[in-house]
Amino acid sequence: MKYVLKLYITGQTPASIRALENLKRIMAEELSQEYHLEVIDVLEDPVLAEDEKIIATPTLVKSLPPPLARIIGDLSNREKVLLGLDVVSNRKEVRQ
Repeated sequence: MKYVLKLYITGQTPASIRALENLKRIMAEELSQEYHLEVIDVLEDPVLAEDEKIIATPTLVKSLPPPLARIIGDLSNREKVLLGLDVVSNRKEVRQ
């Protein structure tokens, strides 16, 4: 299962840097190479953020696999990120 993710950030702020580092670590440990990540700086491309209705950054948007999910914050809460990406339920299904 391939995950398609977009991480909306605002420049190189501490929260943006933390969110990207946290996400990369979680994805490497949990999904290896089964994802595509696009990082979008809303300062450089505000139209994309407006189209996605992004009101806060950092925001992670998971478009695939369905359902669509959004996680706001620096992604430091690992369990919240895994739950938002639906990785937790997928792992439980595999173990059963």
